[in-house]
Amino acid sequence: MKHLKLLLILLLIQVLGLPCFAKDTLKLATTTSTYETGLLDYIFPSFEEKHDVEIHIISVGTGKAIKLGENADVDIILVHARGAEDRFLNEGYGINRRDVMYNDFLILGPASDPARISKISDTAKALKRIYKTKSTFVSRGDDSGTHKKEKLLWKKASLKPHGKWYLEAGQGMAATLRMADEKNAYCMVDRATYLSNESKIRLKLLLKGDQILFNPYGVIAVNPYKHSHVNYEMAMNLIAWLTSPKCQEMIATYKKNGNLLYHPNAANPIIVK
Repeated sequence: MKHLKLLLILLLIQVLGLPCFAKDTLKLATTTSTYETGLLDYIFPSFEEKHDVEIHIISVGTGKAIKLGENADVDIILVHARGAEDRFLNEGYGINRRDVMYNDFLILGPASDPARISKISDTAKALKRIYKTKSTFVSRGDDSGTHKKEKLLWKKASLKPHGKWYLEAGQGMAATLRMADEKNAYCMVDRATYLSNESKIRLKLLLKGDQILFNPYGVIAVNPYKHSHVNYEMAMNLIAWLTSPKCQEMIATYKKNGNLLYHPNAANPIIVK
């Protein structure tokens, strides 16, 4: 009789579509680049299995990811705009920031290179040539980490881009890259997105290696002292996983077309002022 009752209960659960055991959930806001390049699909499954948790990924620009953290709509953020990250921490929205990995930004452009920047190694000088020649440039225009960096670079070049030649996509990195490729325009892109799309575009890599193009990623838990409902314990578990030797090794071996997309740096953060 007991066995019959148990079978009836299990059958009722199945019919009603109710889970026998509800998994824990962790809400993560992160950049479009980490999601679109497939990195998260590579490093998260083993964590989810170990902790019996499902990570809900919200892929947006860094600015929007930080806003989601401020509103406590997520439990943790993985972003790449150090100045904005520091404000997030200093204003009490986040806690326990850790470096995870880095790559760099690149300047792509038409093979014809109308602004003639391919022989230049200084980003400011390259932007000045693009500005002077009014060569079409496609910006993210979405307050993402890439957009924040781009605005900083124009500022350091003492320029305010505007006009018909300067276009704002208002989209993620891959979509912005496609738009720039369609218009045969210049654009700034993170290396991981470029390597993931290199075979699909006509644009050429014209500028790389300038120290100012350094692109670090940090993970931050939303502050439970400000928002008590966040899943802080699981957020801390994810931070521990992302900075663990095992996960750092996974990041170090994640490639597209034989090229590394990111370099882990939890153990040796690189400080760039």
